[in-house]
Amino acid sequence: MADDPTPQGADPNVRDPTDPGFGYSGPTTPPPPSTSPTTPTTLSTSPTTPTTLSTSPTTPTTLSTSPTTPPGAVGRSPRVPSGSHRRIVATLATLAAGIVAIVVVIALLVAAPTPRSSSGSANGTNASTTRDVWVGHQGRWLTNASGATVVVHGINMVNKLAPYTPAAAGFGTAAAATLAGEGFDVVRVGVLYQALEPQPGRFDVAYLSSIASTVATLAAHGVYSLIDFHQDEMSAEFGGEGFPSWSVLTGGLPVQRYPFPNAYVLSAALNHAFTAFWSDAPGPGGIGLQERYLAAVQLVAKRFAPDPWVIGYDLFNEPYPGKATTAQLATFYGKAIRAVRSVDTRHLVWYEPWVTFNFGIQTHLGTLPGNGLGMSFHAYCPDPTTTPAATCSAMELRTLVNADAHAAATGNALMLSEFGASNDLADLARVVKAADTAQLPWIEWSYCGCSDPTGTVPASAEGLVTNPALPGTGSNVNHAKLAVLAEPYPRVVAGTPVRYGFDPTTRTFRLEYTTTAPGGRRFGAGACSTVVVPPTAYPTGYSVTVTGARVTSAPGAGVVDVTETAGASTVTLRIHPATGGRTRSPGVTTHCA
Repeated sequence: MADDPTPQGADPNVRDPTDPGFGYSGPTTPPPPSTSPTTPTTLSTSPTTPTTLSTSPTTPTTLSTSPTTPPGAVGRSPRVPSGSHRRIVATLATLAAGIVAIVVVIALLVAAPTPRSSSGSANGTNASTTRDVWVGHQGRWLTNASGATVVVHGINMVNKLAPYTPAAAGFGTAAAATLAGEGFDVVRVGVLYQALEPQPGRFDVAYLSSIASTVATLAAHGVYSLIDFHQDEMSAEFGGEGFPSWSVLTGGLPVQRYPFPNAYVLSAALNHAFTAFWSDAPGPGGIGLQERYLAAVQLVAKRFAPDPWVIGYDLFNEPYPGKATTAQLATFYGKAIRAVRSVDTRHLVWYEPWVTFNFGIQTHLGTLPGNGLGMSFHAYCPDPTTTPAATCSAMELRTLVNADAHAAATGNALMLSEFGASNDLADLARVVKAADTAQLPWIEWSYCGCSDPTGTVPASAEGLVTNPALPGTGSNVNHAKLAVLAEPYPRVVAGTPVRYGFDPTTRTFRLEYTTTAPGGRRFGAGACSTVVVPPTAYPTGYSVTVTGARVTSAPGAGVVDVTETAGASTVTLRIHPATGGRTRSPGVTTHCA
């Protein structure tokens, strides 16, 4: 590792990503959704009668480029007040009452340094031809172009070993089918900067193509991708991964590999390297470290700009400050947002707070410049196997309360993009329940252990499956973990959720929503909402009772469609277990057709 290595010479035969022939042009702006309210009338309805229902990586090539200067910032996202938001805050505050002190967590992790939708690629047999795929937001809520609320549940897939592609770890069609078959509809797909730009100014086109192939495979099964620029402890030299060694400036301090996450506390060189990055210190060729990084982000955003099955870009996994300030983090995000918006005006842009947020410490990031923004955050207990359950629960609940407060202050969307990473089923269940109470989209860690060098020990404890190249069945899947994660949830709501949740003891799912969307649109008769019903939750079928709507999906469908009836201002729905039937895979269900 050198502080300022000589950049590799440019290859005259490689292509510049700013060349219009290299990538895609940006998508056109979608038409605004209809906002004409319907006139509500009083409706008296009886619940429907419950029914028992049957139911190898390619050889890399390189691309030489220089970072481009992004244009100015776009307008700010408006803050969207919501009565549902106030209810969520009140509920979470009640759950979090009596929270114990969590300063010990900071001592453990950061004590040493001073803190400082065009056409998609989906297969029509798996994804509905009528499904509104593009995802935006209204305040904290994810929404589609019609204004309906969108909720996603999913899994992380980050390959932290060379060549750093999910495909190289075996993640492909079998994995996508497994996830879709149990109702998961988003994967946080890891992109590692060290693989994308192995030499300064030279991008690995084959690497990006492999990532794109994974995204296309997921889309063919109706599963979104959240593009995750992933790092842990910055680089392999410290025992982590993420950054190429040429971009790691250590100030000449000794470099040593530590078991994760000890380098954060023990390595002065790592702390110097993070501080250098957040201050945008000059690297190879005298170009700022952030400018290099953001050119890579911009390249990825340009590649995926027209893809409706990408739910956005997570700009930096678990940023660690070194001796940097929150103001420096905000400055970085401002530049990153402008870099993305110069090539992609439609996808959501996700930012993360300092890593200490994971353990209940509120962020001081304010409103960032630009629109279409969301905060991607994580909720963890340092070690659920040794920390008392009450302490873990308090930390995790406090993290969710803090996230909701941040969304209320900024008007930005929320995504719980990591939690779990263990076989502690009680802890998993607590976070899932808390996230559902908070009505948050969530993505658990992780689909496989895949010899993760910066995760749980043993790495196998992280995974839902053992071998991602094989279907998630039999001995290849952790059935107990799947039973916790594969729960019913409202995928699309023609209105705004009031509350929802699944009781694993009685296997009863409850949903209540108003027919007014977060953006103010009043939905009316014929508006369709969808609820995912995983076979794992209801292996012998289910029955549905609903008021304010009627069930329009087929018996045994893996996704329940409910269509609002005239005059309904509120819809309530319950799903109960049945016997003698079976529930089909959500992955082969046409929604609201």
